[in-house]
Amino acid sequence: MKRFHVHLHVDDLSKSIAFYSHLFAAEPARVERDYAKWMLEDPRVNFAISTVGHGAGIDHLGIQADDESELAELKVRAQAADQTLLDEGETVCCYAKSEKHWVTDPQGIAWEHYRTLEAAVVYGQSRAADAPADAASACCAGPVALKAISVVTAPRKTCC
Repeated sequence: MKRFHVHLHVDDLSKSIAFYSHLFAAEPARVERDYAKWMLEDPRVNFAISTVGHGAGIDHLGIQADDESELAELKVRAQAADQTLLDEGETVCCYAKSEKHWVTDPQGIAWEHYRTLEAAVVYGQSRAADAPADAASACCAGPVALKAISVVTAPRKTCC
């Protein structure tokens, strides 16, 4: 069964861990010096926060697949969406070795589809051939690389 994924950048990790632990009534499943992750069952979500990145707020959304067939199904859907797809293959991101690909919606919001292979001891080392050189220092190079190769065609609204 797939799991929804949200990744936020935060300015103060310890304050954010305390806030989200109260909000979710659960402690993080993993905590590192620059990262924390909750694997919630109700709702079924992989909620991650980190201090790595550019400014506080939503970095990307995603869907975590449990197995190879679910990931393949997600890739077919992403390709059918007729947007630029970035296939990272196997990579290290957010203290996990995973297989993943990325797509952006018409507004430029990055969506990550991935399956976790095993835990990693480092935050991220992108191996995407078309990822920018500075992406290796940040987790999830997909959003950075997609912004570099995607053109947003949807008009921007000035109000809600």
